[in-house]
Amino acid sequence: MPVLADSAVDFSKTEVNAALTAEQKRHLLRDMIRIREFETGALEQYQKKKMGGFLHLYIGQEAVAVGTVSLMGDNDHVITAYRDHGHALAVGMSMDECMAELFGKSTGCSKGKGGSMHFFAPDKNYWGGHGIVGGQTPLGLGLAFALKYKGLKGCALAFMGDGAVNQGAYHESLNLAGLWDLPVVYVIENNGYSMGTSQKRSSAYNTCLAERAAGYGIIWDVVRNGSDLYEVREVVGRAIQRAHTESRPTVLEIATYRYEGHSVADAKHKGKTPQDGYRTKDEIEHYRKNFDPIDNFSAKLIGEGVASEADIKEMKKAAVAETRASVAFADASPFPTTDDIFSDVYHEVDHDTPAGRTGRHFFND
Repeated sequence: MPVLADSAVDFSKTEVNAALTAEQKRHLLRDMIRIREFETGALEQYQKKKMGGFLHLYIGQEAVAVGTVSLMGDNDHVITAYRDHGHALAVGMSMDECMAELFGKSTGCSKGKGGSMHFFAPDKNYWGGHGIVGGQTPLGLGLAFALKYKGLKGCALAFMGDGAVNQGAYHESLNLAGLWDLPVVYVIENNGYSMGTSQKRSSAYNTCLAERAAGYGIIWDVVRNGSDLYEVREVVGRAIQRAHTESRPTVLEIATYRYEGHSVADAKHKGKTPQDGYRTKDEIEHYRKNFDPIDNFSAKLIGEGVASEADIKEMKKAAVAETRASVAFADASPFPTTDDIFSDVYHEVDHDTPAGRTGRHFFND
């Protein structure tokens, strides 16, 4: 399991964070609060049977998505796994389109066909949302290849859980990233558990999971306290800069923690004793009390004189209202029709391109 630890370094004073304005800092806190309230509202609606399929909640990990996305430039891209709601909201997707997707409605970001694990926003350089463990890592590599091929100064941020590091596709991606010097940053969100199996029972490693990158000649680094948004920004910022200026890959491991189970269907994620569940209620409470990203960043901003307790209460109130409005929007939205099952399967067919009409793509007679 990850051992989150406060650093002796004051990351608020580093260059990338010292450059933040007071309004930018409040915006970062507001984004984390919005994710938390959206997820809380989604859980409530799932329990009311308004949603089908899986629901993988991000509660407790908000500083990772918000801190990382806050560093993105015009040519930076994001791709992630199935715990994707936090990243979606962080890049600027609306609660309405996200909640509607959870409800399976046609107004959802994937027209109600993707659900929780398949949020997409190409206009925001956000490429999902992928349900296959580790399946997004070669796609992130492809994004990085395209950036280098086109001569663009950017990077691809490919997020994954700690369980994905054992997938063959991930290692194949590392091989090519190291071989071709591609501007990809692999972000391992290590919340300590691959579904219901602890890291120490599922992964062989020396000091950490990111260290495996050394075998491919790739630089690696660790964020020891993923609940500290300032530390996340500092370490991720160095990796993005490396991708931009040197076109070199990085593997980052960020120690974080999720309060809910692997998915909502994970009934054994906590118990009074280790025999009752794969982690104890005391363990969850320890991280909630000492390493909650929203509480910790709120305290920092109050200490800096950037925000007051009243300001933070208003942020939470606004996020709750926005979440409720998104639920009402999703409720009122129509379901896809039966005819919609035939659309959005192949782009070429949907847009009646020559390739779609002839069945030939790229190749001439």
